Amino acid sequence: MDSLELARALSAPIQTVGAAFYFAPGTRERAHAIGLNAFEFYGLGRAGVMGDVEPARVLEVFAFFSPAAIEGIYSVPRARRSPLATARDYLEAAYAFAEATFGAVGLDALELVGSGGRRVAEGARAGEAPLAEGYLAIADPVEPLHRGYLGAILLRELRGGVHLEAVRALGLSPAAASYLEGADNFALHGFTDVDVPEVTDELRATKAAAEDRTDERMAELLGVLDGSADEFAAAVAAMRAALDEPVAVGH
Repeated sequence: MDSLELARALSAPIQTVGAAFYFAPGTRERAHAIGLNAFEFYGLGRAGVMGDVEPARVLEVFAFFSPAAIEGIYSVPRARRSPLATARDYLEAAYAFAEATFGAVGLDALELVGSGGRRVAEGARAGEAPLAEGYLAIADPVEPLHRGYLGAILLRELRGGVHLEAVRALGLSPAAASYLEGADNFALHGFTDVDVPEVTDELRATKAAAEDRTDERMAELLGVLDGSADEFAAAVAAMRAALDEPVAVGH
């Protein structure tokens, strides 16, 4: 498997694995314990890795969300709680999810995803993936399970940043790109009927070109894995499979 094949193979599982803790029951409980709802915890916790930035910056980075959504999931809770402190709480929620889920995944696989994901993310250009940069700046866990899950989160945020650059470079509006991911996703991100684009063959082709460009850039970044592509893909696949049959640590 070459780097481009790896980029394509990782696209779906990394998206799923990296986001799996967002609205898990344990994450919701942590949100309520600190006075936030699950959506506020998601927005303030995820964006908070960048520090106490203005909502305009969050909208720029979370471009696949509407301004109204950013108001609700970032601006409102920011008035009550520190974004960076919330980001650290959000990481703890991620680690707790990992402990409840990936107990049957081998330590070698977790270490491969953890160390490899970090190396790949560190190779990005400054500003290419601000959320991945934020995670790199605030967290470098030693525990293999935590390190492995952070590696998956880093890869998800890295691909998201790369994809946003590709979408913008091709003149595709983030709202249109979000709509083409699915109407449910579009609505969840705060868009309404007035934001629905006219879907044409050209629009679909542009979206496909953005995906191809994303894969190509990710392949460049994944090149640092130095011949371990097959093993890396298998390790991520093991984490993805664990979501369907979770095993807690110690069980």
